[in-house]
Parts: sequence; C-alpha cells; structure tokens
Amino acid sequence: MTHTIEINSLKAWFLAIRPKTLTGAIIPVMMGTALSLHDGPFNWQPALGCLLFACAMQVAANFINDLYDFLKGTDRSDRLGPERACAQGWITPRAMQIGIGVTLLIAAVAGVSVLVSVWRSLPYGGWELLSLGALCMLFAFLYTTLLSYRGWGDLLVLLFFGLVPVCGSYYVQCFTLTPDLLLASLMCGLAIDTLLVVNNYRDREQDAISGKRTLIVRYGEPFGRYLYLALGLTCWLIAVVMTLRGLLTTDQLVWAASPYLLLHLTTWRKMVRLRQGRALNAILGETSRNMFLMGLLWSLAVASY
Repeated sequence: MTHTIEINSLKAWFLAIRPKTLTGAIIPVMMGTALSLHDGPFNWQPALGCLLFACAMQVAANFINDLYDFLKGTDRSDRLGPERACAQGWITPRAMQIGIGVTLLIAAVAGVSVLVSVWRSLPYGGWELLSLGALCMLFAFLYTTLLSYRGWGDLLVLLFFGLVPVCGSYYVQCFTLTPDLLLASLMCGLAIDTLLVVNNYRDREQDAISGKRTLIVRYGEPFGRYLYLALGLTCWLIAVVMTLRGLLTTDQLVWAASPYLLLHLTTWRKMVRLRQGRALNAILGETSRNMFLMGLLWSLAVASY
C-alpha cells in the first residue's frame, strides 16, 4: 500500500486527517446545538464556528498524534491499528509540523468567528472562551506527548469531547448553562470514550511494551471489556434520567436512545468474542457508528420536542 501513495500528496494528507474520527468532533457540537434549539435562542453563526473549531482541533490532534508517536517510536511494525502517515513515510515530519500549524491556525480563525458572534450579544463577554480555546490547543499536545502515556486519556475525552464542546456550543448561543446540558455533556463524553477504550483494548499488549500506561494496561483485559460495556449502559441510563426530567418523552427514549443501547451490546459481544488482534478494527468502526447514531437520534429528539 505504501508505494501507491506519493509523499506529501493530497491522498496522504486525506489519510492523515482520519476522516472517520471527525464524528467525535461533530457529535458534541450537534448535541449542544440541539439543546439550544430546544431552549429557544438558536444562532447558526456561533454554532457553525464551534463546528469548524472542533473539526480543525480534531484534525490537529490527529496530526500531533501521528507525528509524536512516530518520533517516540510507538508506531512500530507490530502496530494493530490503521497505518499512520509519518510511520509509513507518506508525510515527512517537517511537512506534518507545518500541517499542525495550519490546522491550529484554522481552529484559531474559527474561534475568533465565535467570539465575534458572542460580542454582538455580549459586548463585554466571551473573553473566557479565549482561555478555553487555548486549553484545547495545549491539551492536544499534552495528550499525545505525556498524558495518554499516564492513563489520563479517558478523563480528557470526558472533558474535551463532552463537557467543553457540548457546554461551549450551547453557551455561545444561550449564554447560560443548565443541568440538562451537563447531563448531555456527560452522555456525549462517555459515548465518545467508548472509541478510546476500543483503541486501548486492541493495543493493550503493544502499549505495555511502549510504556503507555492506559487504564487497560494498568488493570487488565477484563477491566477494559467491562469498562466498554459500562460506558454504553451509563449513556442509556442518563437518557432515562433525562426522560424523568422531562427533556425526552418515553417514546423518544425508545426510538432515540434504545437503538444505541442495543447496538452497543451487540458490538460489545463481538469485541469480547474477538478479544485481540487486528480484527478489533472492525469493532472500532462499529463503535464510531454507534456513537454517531446516538448523537444524531438524541439531537433530533431534543430539537423537535
């Protein structure tokens, strides 16, 4: 496969972007925006800015991960996951550094557009969003270079794929925070964390060799297996709480949340049966599909209620 891809070509960059991972950036903004539609003051301009910022940051994080795992020697020949651009020689390290800079610049421009939209309604507000954006950029580097090797990845997913983007995309439209918003943030973060858990479950043996102390490396295969199961179950239970609070109807709980639970349980059974090896990459794809369906159906239900 390597010889068919020219160095630093468009195809190489497309593969480095990892388009399938963009669902993790889209879902939180979609859920936060759905809540703003439910509560009334929807504003498409900051919503679009948040979406562009989230997608650009996801791509930047992918580039950073690609480059620094290559420099650390983590992407070895025994890698089980999809091939990486720097390790395969598709993109040179210098070009990847430039790519990181460009995507961060795009994210910064998108962030400024959100600030401009906020300032139209709050002339003296929104400055806290600058700090939030800076933290997103800082932790994009810290995750790959330091924190993921110490088992902090799952917590960072809850923060930067749950709390920060869901609350942030809602706040720039409604200028407030609500208990339902916090529940949605937790639900989103837990669902997206299933993707990280599958990655770490598949790579547990290679991570142990590389000194990457993920939770699954620390606590073993059974822990990873049941962590994945628990995350999906908890997402559904949060939807039940939302129904009790009146955010969803009982019918919406059935058609908007229960399909995710059924798919999650089916995928979990396949994961347990496979246990190890490259075959788990199929579980990665199913997990991405499941969490996107959850975010989409939940958003449709909330926005239409």
